[in-house]
Amino acid sequence: MRFEGKTAVITAAGAGIGRATADILVKEGATVVAVEIDQERVDKMGSELVDEAGAVDGRCIDAMDESQVRALIADVEAKYGGIDILVNAVGGSTIVENPRMTIDEMSFEDWQKLIDFNLSATFLFCNTVIPGMKKAGSGKIVSLASIAGRGLSLNSSSAYAAAKGGIIALTRKLALELGPDGINVNAIAPSLTLTERLMPHWEKRSAESQAAEIEKVPLKRVATARDQAGVIAFLLSSDADFVTGLTIDVTGGLS
Repeated sequence: MRFEGKTAVITAAGAGIGRATADILVKEGATVVAVEIDQERVDKMGSELVDEAGAVDGRCIDAMDESQVRALIADVEAKYGGIDILVNAVGGSTIVENPRMTIDEMSFEDWQKLIDFNLSATFLFCNTVIPGMKKAGSGKIVSLASIAGRGLSLNSSSAYAAAKGGIIALTRKLALELGPDGINVNAIAPSLTLTERLMPHWEKRSAESQAAEIEKVPLKRVATARDQAGVIAFLLSSDADFVTGLTIDVTGGLS
């Protein structure tokens, strides 16, 4: 098992790509500290993954509340002796009413909300977890960017694109900073992925619109959360020990 004996902190672990990643890691031996704002999702994870090789330690906090995050990480480090893996899965475009708004339709409040949700939360967890990883001389960090961060999505707002572009730049910069400390920092840039959060928006689209979206993808389907989680798990495994500073586009060939 690739993650036996590892302690992993995964944000937004109760649904979507975070949950799919947690499933893989727990089944392969990790203890997953599942950070989630929804207590019902935390409880559901604990019950569904109870008989796997690893374990789930559900923690219901606000991932954008600095005091809660710092208290959580201090407690996890004290309980498990350190953190081997951090997956920053908090983020998304649907935190605002119209995820596809143009810049002239966007309020400053919308801009700040999207930047904070998609970039600031990732900074906060990295900032809090990295000191312990540096002391240990090892660690793996994977964050969720997006092809929007490469300017490749016509369906995303400029704020979302800017935040995800920030994740790509932060990943590269942290890899340069932390390589000498034995810490790998990578990211994935998903295309449209049918998570629980995005499915209602997908279902509102016409059949013609859905077909046109699928036609753009060389593999002729839309991504699932498991598609993304599989690449994250690779980056967290020993198979990727010599990979750092990389953002992998997980898009079915879309470019």
